[in-house]
Amino acid sequence: MSKFHYYGGLEGGATQSKFVLYRSDGQILAWSKGECTNQWLIGQDECCKRIHKMVETAKQTAKLPADTRLKALGLSMSGADEEESQKQLIAQIKSQYGGDCEEVYIASDTWGALFTATPAGGIVLIAGTGSNCQLINPDNTSKRCGGWGHLLGDEGSAYWITQLALKTLFDHDDNLNICPNSVEKVRDIMKDYFKISDKVGMLDHMYSKFDKSNVAGMCKHLAKGAEDGDQLCQHVFKEAGKVLARHIVAVEPAIAQSLLEGEGGLHVVTVGSVWKSWQFLKPGFLEVLTAERPGRRIREVTLQRLKQAASVGAASLGARAVGFKLPLDYSANAEIFFHGKM
Repeated sequence: MSKFHYYGGLEGGATQSKFVLYRSDGQILAWSKGECTNQWLIGQDECCKRIHKMVETAKQTAKLPADTRLKALGLSMSGADEEESQKQLIAQIKSQYGGDCEEVYIASDTWGALFTATPAGGIVLIAGTGSNCQLINPDNTSKRCGGWGHLLGDEGSAYWITQLALKTLFDHDDNLNICPNSVEKVRDIMKDYFKISDKVGMLDHMYSKFDKSNVAGMCKHLAKGAEDGDQLCQHVFKEAGKVLARHIVAVEPAIAQSLLEGEGGLHVVTVGSVWKSWQFLKPGFLEVLTAERPGRRIREVTLQRLKQAASVGAASLGARAVGFKLPLDYSANAEIFFHGKM
């Protein structure tokens, strides 16, 4: 019998998923990929089936016996915030695919991202197509701000930045709110990206043919405009930096004191393509975070980006759930791109 135990971790997204298989000495044995595992989009049965397939593929790649059971399976998944649905998913995995693992642990996608970068806790701040902020304290208490979708949230996201740029253009042309900067670069980006001849063409894209991801895709072209020196493009990213920092301020009262006093101060794990434009987010971000406010507690912050998939953190969480500390090299999993005292 092998002296090792095995642990699995899944980063489950609304588009694709990634699974990692660990040996108990911290060695990665295999990776596998799969499709969407958001149960609200594909149903619980299909979700469980896809998870099982990735586990099986990873075991085959690692050349483990087919009957090998993982000590724990950690799932960090989009659409896995609600406790009752977590219980149902765990019960179904154990019932239908009990040969895969002994125990199952489920958390939302933000948890896997955070515990890939640090074992202690901190904040995950997502700014991709959408946005979300999640504080997780060392005792597993948590506080969330955002993540409510493009109609009720998503501030600071790629969609939000695009929408702000477009709204600024429309309002300027309508003489409703005159923009102090030229809107012509944004106009050109809009026409080129959406393949339209004028603003009227945007109505299809924002209403009858609306696709949030497609609209958000214009953001990378706005980022290029900012790099080229366009002031309006730079302005919308600065505004995004402000509102992303406000997410942190929103959860500030609930932050455990130990997270503020450790080396590097408060650690924020950033996820999403918007953070690639940090140089343009930074002025607004620091303006908000350094401003004096009632109850201000944050005086030092470290921003990190992942170098490894959030599956790693999911595996660690699964192992912790059964009382085992999976040895991870956190310095290899994430890198610091900003540190400041304020």
